[in-house]
Amino acid sequence: MKTLSSELDALTDNALMLKVRDGDLDKMSLLFERYKKPLFGFFYHMNKDSELSEDLVQNVFFRILKYRYLFRGEGDFKTWMFHIARNVSHDHHRKNKLAAKDSLEAWEDKLGSDENRSSVMQREEEMQLLSMAMDRLPEEKREILLLSKFQDKKYKEIGEILGCSEGAVKVKVFRALQDLKEMYQKLETRY
Repeated sequence: MKTLSSELDALTDNALMLKVRDGDLDKMSLLFERYKKPLFGFFYHMNKDSELSEDLVQNVFFRILKYRYLFRGEGDFKTWMFHIARNVSHDHHRKNKLAAKDSLEAWEDKLGSDENRSSVMQREEEMQLLSMAMDRLPEEKREILLLSKFQDKKYKEIGEILGCSEGAVKVKVFRALQDLKEMYQKLETRY
């Protein structure tokens, strides 16, 4: 008898999705197990809201089921899924007219003014400043950094998700990193 993990390992993403497309909806649970954490991380880094991120992950899989007939198996399932994830995120923000949250006040409370910080506290502060800097980037730049640095997507995959060339992705990542560095340095001088 196959276990869930051995079945997970045995089938590629595309093979699983083709089975889902052809009516074997039980295979969707395998894809969900495989991708719920990466999707949650993607959404959480975009909006800093756990409940919303969980809802958006569910919406992605709902759309995958709804539009399963569109999957042809020619491209990479992950690219197709992240394209859907981007659409879910954009639709949510457009529908609810949410402005990007400015959580600076919350971060200011956490930073404190203790002069004798240990190296652990220093690292924590750096991560908080980095998070603040990420939050202050425009959504497009935050998104491309999340895809390239946190989701470890290749530039070619990101190009497919965003609908642009690999070269354009390289330029966008470079510019987003420059902006992130500048924002981080500005925040660092304030605190």
